[in-house]
Amino acid sequence: EADGHKYAIDLQKQVVNLNSGIYLDEDIQNGGKTNFCIGTAGYPEKHFEAPNLEIDLQRLKEKVDAGADYIMTQMFFDNQKFYDYVKACRDMGITVPIIPGLKPITNKKQLSVLPRIFHVDIPTDLSNAISKCKTDADCEQVGTEWLIQQSKELKAFGVPVLHYYTLGKPKVIWNVVKEIV
Repeated sequence: EADGHKYAIDLQKQVVNLNSGIYLDEDIQNGGKTNFCIGTAGYPEKHFEAPNLEIDLQRLKEKVDAGADYIMTQMFFDNQKFYDYVKACRDMGITVPIIPGLKPITNKKQLSVLPRIFHVDIPTDLSNAISKCKTDADCEQVGTEWLIQQSKELKAFGVPVLHYYTLGKPKVIWNVVKEIV
């Protein structure tokens, strides 16, 4: 929109202002302060529009410095990429909680769809295991087992919480959570 926000940080600043009782509409009198918690997106494998990870992390730090309370990551399938991302964030002085975003792979089509749409890599071991599956049920089992192991490793790493992208597969997530609690 002509006078709308161009970047996420612009919306974030508006929410910070609302929390201070400052509204866009100057005619609002005594509107009161809000109490929104602000999360921002993080990309362990770099946002696809960023020219490199360093610039992506600089933009992330700007959002945190502007008032983000936590970072929620894009899905990833290789925990080492998350560990490296957390270290890079901490090295830049980003101290807010970083919540890993996880998703199960449940069919072969996702081996090409997820990397194309979400700009993420799928580890060779996982893609090879999924490729060998004969049915979607087999794929779902392999994806569930991968997600259980991934979740256990992240918990051992000390993440504050796990976030699962269910994308129409709540039963898979239910089964994963039962295994890791």
